[in-house]
Amino acid sequence: MPSILSELKDGVLELTLNRPDVLNSFDRAMAQALQGELARAAGEPEIRAVLLTGAGRGFCAGQDLQEALPQGDGPMPDISEIVRASYNPIIKAIRTLEKPVVCAVNGIAAGAGANLAFACDLTIAAEEASFVESFAKLGLIPDTSGTFFVPRLVGSQRATGMFFLAGKVSAKQAKEWGLIWDTAPGAELLATTRALAASLATQATRGFGLTKRAMNASWANGLDEQLEMEARCMQEAGRTKDYEEGVRAFLEKRAPTYRGQ
Repeated sequence: MPSILSELKDGVLELTLNRPDVLNSFDRAMAQALQGELARAAGEPEIRAVLLTGAGRGFCAGQDLQEALPQGDGPMPDISEIVRASYNPIIKAIRTLEKPVVCAVNGIAAGAGANLAFACDLTIAAEEASFVESFAKLGLIPDTSGTFFVPRLVGSQRATGMFFLAGKVSAKQAKEWGLIWDTAPGAELLATTRALAASLATQATRGFGLTKRAMNASWANGLDEQLEMEARCMQEAGRTKDYEEGVRAFLEKRAPTYRGQ
């Protein structure tokens, strides 16, 4: 059984974490498969948005701890190797993919699973879903970009509370804090998220990508650097066929037809 289910429809590559018997916790094989699908999304022009979700009753319970335990009488494995090989490439692929990445959190998102959801561009959670920064319960630190994005999304005090206390954050609270974009009734989650991804896939893909590039740069830039970054990205956007189509559609008082070019 494949650990990642993949379907391309109407410009949207839908990726489903598919280890429901362990709440879609990551083993190396699933991490490698997801990395491969994200590389595919970057390389195929017909893919104009990505939708990420989980099979079964959970989104992702983080790391499969069976892979993080000693084998027999052997030594404890170096967990940093798992982080570097499995999670860091996934986060880098999501953030550098110049196409929208939408996430549908259908149930519990814990540890790396929570931080994976927070790193996506637009995340919608089922109303009954929850997020847990569970690392403190194991004496570990948050990975999968948690220490980068969570403090920036919610501030230092709330991030520290999430990390140190390792309590559940409801979907409603996650929305109120700005960790996610929206919530939806569980029965409507996939339909809602698919509609969002499908809509994004019909819009000016290059403009989205350049917006994402500029937003990524803003984490490290000062004002002057960011203003120049905006100018460079605007120059590139102004040379796209989608920009030309947008202007023509505006002047002709019709809806634009974007090709992602």
